[in-house]
Amino acid sequence: MLYWLTNFSDGGDVFNLFRYITFRAGGAFFTALVFGFLFGRPLINLLRRRQKQGQPIREDGPESHLTTKAGTPTMGGLLILSALLVSTLLWARLDNGYVWIVLLVTAGFGMIGFADDYAKVAKNNTKGVPGKVRLAIGFGIALMAAWWAAWLHPDDLTYRLALPVFKDVLLNLGLLFLPFAMIVIVGAANAVNLTDGLDGLAIMPVMIAAGTLGVIAYAVGRVDFTEYLDVHYVPGTGEILIFSAGLIGGGLGFLWYNAPPAAVFMGDTGSLALGGALGAIAVATKHEIVLAIVGGLFVVEALSVIIQVAYFKRTGKRVFLMAPIHHHFEKQGWAEPQIVIRFWIISLILALIGLATLKVR
Repeated sequence: MLYWLTNFSDGGDVFNLFRYITFRAGGAFFTALVFGFLFGRPLINLLRRRQKQGQPIREDGPESHLTTKAGTPTMGGLLILSALLVSTLLWARLDNGYVWIVLLVTAGFGMIGFADDYAKVAKNNTKGVPGKVRLAIGFGIALMAAWWAAWLHPDDLTYRLALPVFKDVLLNLGLLFLPFAMIVIVGAANAVNLTDGLDGLAIMPVMIAAGTLGVIAYAVGRVDFTEYLDVHYVPGTGEILIFSAGLIGGGLGFLWYNAPPAAVFMGDTGSLALGGALGAIAVATKHEIVLAIVGGLFVVEALSVIIQVAYFKRTGKRVFLMAPIHHHFEKQGWAEPQIVIRFWIISLILALIGLATLKVR
């Protein structure tokens, strides 16, 4: 919205700053951060009053959670999403289709998560919206986003899958690109949701991944950068950096209250929305495969659940002491902060590897 202040610029005044994506990204970051600090405590107090018993704790989870996490309110993702949406709408160009694609996915999956959290709190159990219903709505939102992205992409990239490292390889998936992109978005949403099991565990890797994908979006949206890096040019994606900056600012504001011991959980409201956002950015920038690298921690968390369930159904035995895998390490005696910080380190390493694919050709 503030971009339109450039209409009053003669090229040499303060209004000219609003032409620059990097300046507006900084504005989005600080707007979301301040929003989180200002409204974090009032929101937590409101959630405490509304949720008398806090988020229901799984009885089949780690025994310590029944005492250490009991009574903690959920739906804290509302703080992140509010800060993110306000900062993006304020600082991004609202005539950019890619911005609206990412906002559509974020808001849509946020509503799915909110309905799920509300059902759990209202019934005071861990059963929320049925999984099939969540998936059906999620795939519907992802289909709209995938089709819209394909429509916006340049003709030489439409319905094609770009491979990292191999600069000249573009796989023409045809209409199969749509279900592929849907799986990327829905898979990312649910992978982040599975990761959100310890205080601060999910939000920092999400911010790291969002920052990495924001840099990628900015790079592939500039023709001079794409020529230097020898990557595919996707005009218009640079504006996604503003969304990513807002996510990081809102995430830091939330982490202030979510750091161990958490005063609030993000819940499905936050985890599904933020995971879906990462998937949407990857689809928009043609970096779906790189997302699997940058978000490798989320991939491992999701695979640990898939492997555990499949192996148990087949043999009646378990591969891990408990899934997702962060609970396996809890069972092995790792302290919660130990797990969280080590997973943050892994996320940072994977992000650097993902960034390296821009130059390794």
